Parts: sequence; structure tokens; C-alpha cells
Amino acid sequence: MTLKCINPSDLPIPEMYTQVVIATGSKMVFVSGQQPEDIHGKLVGAGDFAAQASLAFGNLARALAAAGARPEEVCKITIYIVDYNRDEHVPIIEEAQKSLFGDHKPANVVIGVAVMSPGYLIEVDAIAVIDRSTDG
Repeated sequence: MTLKCINPSDLPIPEMYTQVVIATGSKMVFVSGQQPEDIHGKLVGAGDFAAQASLAFGNLARALAAAGARPEEVCKITIYIVDYNRDEHVPIIEEAQKSLFGDHKPANVVIGVAVMSPGYLIEVDAIAVIDRSTDG
């Protein structure tokens, strides 16, 4: 197995991520921050955090696939959110994350930021480790 997910007994068990992920494999994949943009680089879902989160995670899935990586091989994600509000944003992030990762829970961090590009509300990057031969 490429990833071993650990929640130490002396740390809280998170619902949507794993406290520690040990990755072993032959290839590391680093995916740049994926934004809520269409194929032409145009913002989608202006002012709609849920639509932007869904597209950002969808774009992350497409980037992983281009590298030959599967969602379950992602060991870490970072989520950047403009004007982060835990009560407002966490349920939406959880839904978008589950749509990509299912039951897999990579290590993650959520970072509140003041401003990205105008109108952009979320960006997600990832690190994956794979241990099989891939093209590219």
C-alpha cells in the first residue's frame, strides 16, 4: 500500500482528514493550486463558494489523473479559503472533498487568506505518492 494513515490515540480523531500519513512509493506528484476555473482560465461560480469548491476539487481530480495518480494516493492537501469561516465553509469543503476522495482522508490544512484573484474564494493543492509505473 502506498499510504498508511494514522490517527494517534493521544490526538483527536478528525472526521475529514488523517493526523499522520506515511507515504511510500516510487513517484511523487505535486499538484499546483487548483482554482475554480474553466478550461479557458475563466472564473466559474462568482460569489458562490459551493460552486467554486466543487470545481476546484474537480480540477484537482483532473490534474491528478493527468499525472497518473488516483485520489486515494493523495497524502496531503492544502485548502486556501478567502475570509475563512469554519461554520460556513467546513460543510461545503467536506462535501467537495468527499466527492473526490470518498472515504480516503489525506492529511490536510485549511488556511484562511485575505485575498486571491478578485472573485476567487478557494484554491486546493495536493501531494500524491504512487508506486507503479505511469506515463508522463
